[in-house]
Amino acid sequence: MAQTDSIRTLPRIGPKRAELFARLGIETLGDLLHFYPRAYEDRTQLLPIASLEVDQPACFIASVVTTPQTHRIPKPGQRALEVTKLTVADHTGRLHLTFFNAAYSAGKLERGETYCFYGTLTGDYLGYAMTNPLFEPLDATGSITRCIMPIYPLTAGLNNKAIQQAVFAAFAHCTPTETLPEAVREEYGLCDAVSALHEIHLPSSAEALDEARRRLIFEEFYTFSVALALIRARRGVRAVPPYETDGMEEFYGALSFFLTNAQKRAIEEILSDFRSGKPMSRLVQGDVGCGKTMVAAAAAFCAAKNHRQTALMAPTEILAKQHFDRLAPLFDGCGIRCTLLTGSMTPQQKLVRRKEIAEGRYDLVIGTHALLTEATTFQNLGLVIADEQHRFGVAQRAALLSKGEQPHLLIMSATPIPRTLALILYGDLDVSVIDELPPGRQTVDTFLVDERYRKRLNDFIRKQAEEQHQTFIVCPAIEESETESLKSAEQWARTLKDYVFPNLRVALLHGKMKGAEKEQIMSAFAAHKYDILVSTTVIEVGVDVPNATLMVVENADRFGLSQLHQLRGRIGRGEAKSYCILVSDNKNEETRARLKALCATNDGFRIAEEDLKLRGPGDFFGSRQHGLPAFRIGNLAQNMTVLEQAQEAAKRTVAEGALPPNLKESVNVLLQNGEFALN
Repeated sequence: MAQTDSIRTLPRIGPKRAELFARLGIETLGDLLHFYPRAYEDRTQLLPIASLEVDQPACFIASVVTTPQTHRIPKPGQRALEVTKLTVADHTGRLHLTFFNAAYSAGKLERGETYCFYGTLTGDYLGYAMTNPLFEPLDATGSITRCIMPIYPLTAGLNNKAIQQAVFAAFAHCTPTETLPEAVREEYGLCDAVSALHEIHLPSSAEALDEARRRLIFEEFYTFSVALALIRARRGVRAVPPYETDGMEEFYGALSFFLTNAQKRAIEEILSDFRSGKPMSRLVQGDVGCGKTMVAAAAAFCAAKNHRQTALMAPTEILAKQHFDRLAPLFDGCGIRCTLLTGSMTPQQKLVRRKEIAEGRYDLVIGTHALLTEATTFQNLGLVIADEQHRFGVAQRAALLSKGEQPHLLIMSATPIPRTLALILYGDLDVSVIDELPPGRQTVDTFLVDERYRKRLNDFIRKQAEEQHQTFIVCPAIEESETESLKSAEQWARTLKDYVFPNLRVALLHGKMKGAEKEQIMSAFAAHKYDILVSTTVIEVGVDVPNATLMVVENADRFGLSQLHQLRGRIGRGEAKSYCILVSDNKNEETRARLKALCATNDGFRIAEEDLKLRGPGDFFGSRQHGLPAFRIGNLAQNMTVLEQAQEAAKRTVAEGALPPNLKESVNVLLQNGEFALN
């Protein structure tokens, strides 16, 4: 059998059981072999009975000293409860064992024979016992005792034993495919695929398990790195007409401010890509407020002067309109025509606008996901700009790129990415870092308080309003929950409006509102028609209200550091001093240390490193994250050294030429997008 064969080919797996495995993402033998345990129980340490501890699972060897006795306890209308009792002993003491509804199994224990048991001690000084322990004879191979037991992720209807049996059957029917070249395995001291998979599912020792994990982590990172290296190499093969870049003085002269050196450096890197005759794929990343939009504007200006259209895709209508309001006046004086295309426009408005875009009447088209639809076409698309890249998947990027002939790609991200994460997430891109803030950009003072400071906090909010400044108040939930005592935006907005600040203007904003309603509320807040905006994290990206000087985050412990830093970035955009107040009653030392780390620095890159370290890559961007590969065993925060080794090996493999067939197949499976599949 091959790894691509269905698990239905295995014994005792029919249609119903196959459906249960499918819930776990297991459909083929290969899926099963690479379905790694989530944890392990070390059952190799044997303890004497006298050393067993309450509530601590342990293995021990003991002899049966009484014949198992089974009693049936009637239960009206139900099957009788079977209770089997016996006593075992070793040289340090005796222990009473009880088995419920396991008379057949317990009946195998013979008086005078010795077995190895695994279970959890219960009781107190009045007496100790053990319920339903696992056991096997001393001459058994040690499949449930005296071993390192893998613990798998489960679903209703499938227990750990069922998954183990299926894995063993898969090993018996197919041989795992080797994807790592022999030279790579030798250079980095890695075991072969068969050994690694055997040890990960049935470890012979802790050392062998560590070696298997290292091999499989390396393999994951290596395969992905090869894919990224191939994408990067292909970019170098393609050719596009080079852009003329000598006319940028007109753009700089249209600005009412001076660019920072970091902005100038990023623009020059983009212009160099334009001149190269190769399609650009570049990430511009920097902290909140570093001026990425003006860098993107410079790229769009150059594209327009070369008679190419630019599509700028933003994740929300609020941000798209903000970009339009900022760039349209700037470009009007340069003869560059801008337009806006969003989902909330009427069908007739969109029809007219799309016709004009297709005819080439606009040089810069700013929009949301409406740009991705088949109905949106361009006459001569030369540059694609994706703002806040982590909110768009690779497929969405590819869909927009397909609307032009080899358009350049520029990605902007205000979420600083730690180097370890950027190696994987953006390994196929060139990176420009804007590590300098424009002059006058405020440093926001951040404080951590608990509910004892509520009165002082409310007084501070009133003071901001008296000084004609505005306040954001962010809540972790929209509605009240019966199970969690979190502040909900709806309830807290009513409380503040009716009881706490009856003389102030309070507005509510959350993600379940319709786009037009959100737009209206945000525009009204920006126009200072409200003093306080109670919101969920819908304001995390792209909201620009220079008059807002205070950010209050309720239940701050429920947010990631990078998310809190993004929220903090909504203030400090005007001339007045700004403050961020994190409210949390959580007393956990690690949680408070995490929040205090945010209070100690405004450096988004340092915060991102800390967030990755504490929360791991899966939660780094929150539940809306797209594009981050779902590694089965590798951990980007913990396996940095292996990641760097895998990347170096991958670069050499691609540089050497043809990929081994098995590796090529793995890379194709990984890059499921048709645009990236290898021939």
